[in-house]
Amino acid sequence: MLDTALHERDRELDAACAEHGFDPSQPLQIGGRYTSLVRDGRTLYLSGQIPRIGDHIAVTGVVGAEVSMERAKRAAAICALRCLTLLRQELGSLNKLQAVLRMTVFVHCEAGFTQQSEVADGASDMIWRVLGTAGAHTRTSVGALQLPKNASVEVDLIASTVEA
Repeated sequence: MLDTALHERDRELDAACAEHGFDPSQPLQIGGRYTSLVRDGRTLYLSGQIPRIGDHIAVTGVVGAEVSMERAKRAAAICALRCLTLLRQELGSLNKLQAVLRMTVFVHCEAGFTQQSEVADGASDMIWRVLGTAGAHTRTSVGALQLPKNASVEVDLIASTVEA
């Protein structure tokens, strides 16, 4: 029998997805000839996720010029939701996730923009919200000249499971 607190991760993911108009039961569209997730034993490597909901990119444009901090953080949160959805699809339940080990957040921003870390907090906050302490992670946030499909943010991560 699964621990009630662990079931809470899946319920919290569903609630967060609903708030952002994202259906985690639908297959996630990807944009090229690659796989979204590769598993090597207990380690899961996720490809970069942009803030795509269905076939629509929810937040596009240059952060600090065309995109506000609030919208950029929402984009980062949607990217994190996609990552969590991929993990749940692979594992069957987020209760099988041991930890998020590393996250990289790319911010499509203007040259003088220096708040990449604050944008990345949108993704980190979502990971913590859904996973609690299992969401503790290392992180790098970087500015980028351009991202796929003119997305404002892209997030990739590495996680580990409780069993191989």
